[in-house]
Amino acid sequence: MLKQTLSFEDTAVFFKLLGDKNRLKMISLLSADDVCVCEFVELLKMSQPSVSQHLRKLKQHGIVRERKQGQWVFYSLDQDSPYYDMALAVIRELPDAGRELEKMKQAGLRVICK
Repeated sequence: MLKQTLSFEDTAVFFKLLGDKNRLKMISLLSADDVCVCEFVELLKMSQPSVSQHLRKLKQHGIVRERKQGQWVFYSLDQDSPYYDMALAVIRELPDAGRELEKMKQAGLRVICK
């Protein structure tokens, strides 16, 4: 696979998107597993409309993709995105958000929307 070189403008857009702590945490969580909107609501202590707005921005720029399962929507990092490698590099420098997903699972809250 050829690595795509991003322009300065595209790179600035990427970092602007991740300049929000909630979106930064979202991509960190998504590096561990697919996450349902309802799980983001619980993890981030935000309203569903706020979570959806953040996810819409990430999806609009091709950083995440969505998968519908019944009435629920699950998100994952878009591995085909030109931003994917850069996202992984940023995520490696962040605290392990996967632990939060594991705590939810142990508490019986994963996936709470099923």
